[in-house]
Amino acid sequence: MNLYFRCTFVFLALAAALTAADQVPTLDFNLYMEGKYVYERNCIVCHGPRGDGNGELSPTLKPKPRSFREGMFKFRTTPYGMLPTDADLRRTITHGLSGTAMGAFTYLPAEDLDAVIVYLKSFSRRWKKAENYAPAMKFAPPPDWFQKAEEMKKHAVAGQKLFVVNCAACHGEKADGKGPAAVSLKDIWGIPAAPADLRQAHLRCGDLPEDLFRVLATGLNGTPMVSFEATLSEAQRWDIIAFVLSIRLPSGPVL
Repeated sequence: MNLYFRCTFVFLALAAALTAADQVPTLDFNLYMEGKYVYERNCIVCHGPRGDGNGELSPTLKPKPRSFREGMFKFRTTPYGMLPTDADLRRTITHGLSGTAMGAFTYLPAEDLDAVIVYLKSFSRRWKKAENYAPAMKFAPPPDWFQKAEEMKKHAVAGQKLFVVNCAACHGEKADGKGPAAVSLKDIWGIPAAPADLRQAHLRCGDLPEDLFRVLATGLNGTPMVSFEATLSEAQRWDIIAFVLSIRLPSGPVL
């Protein structure tokens, strides 16, 4: 490597490091204290005073409330293993998570959301390290064939074959969450991580094709659900989504 390319490489590496460092927020103490107040009024009963998911109601809830201590968040637009963006956290707080005790806090004003997000970040040291930050990924919109019933059927057939190979071990061939590996799966907290029953009318990640695509691209941090960004093409992921949508029951599965 000659001197020019060596210097260029060092410059680019330094620039990348500085860019990452710029993402680490400087603590705004006023926002922190406001966020503490918002958290104690809305979140502490489930997530606990230490943000470890051991709130007063925690023993009665399934799934268990998220612990913020590890800095691992499932629903993000950032690559697998990375911290979520503030927009990701806002989306989860305001929309809630279907099938859990995490309700939709649509009544919180924007300033309260900003403040509580600052406070949430105080629970984990991961927020202090630049290497844990990454920009949001760019996702393509659903293909035009999603609006054409006959083409959707063709892509769903192709998607079913891909689903069996890539997803059925955990989610089951019927996408009911009962794959052969399902009983042994745990998350990083040691809690059984049952794969989602993808036939449900409402999923925690959201109900739109774009929501499913986002999860296939990013994975779910802290769980056995990895990213398929590197192993499945965009076209293959859309085919899998077409299959999942084709078997979704309007009111959820019959139990």
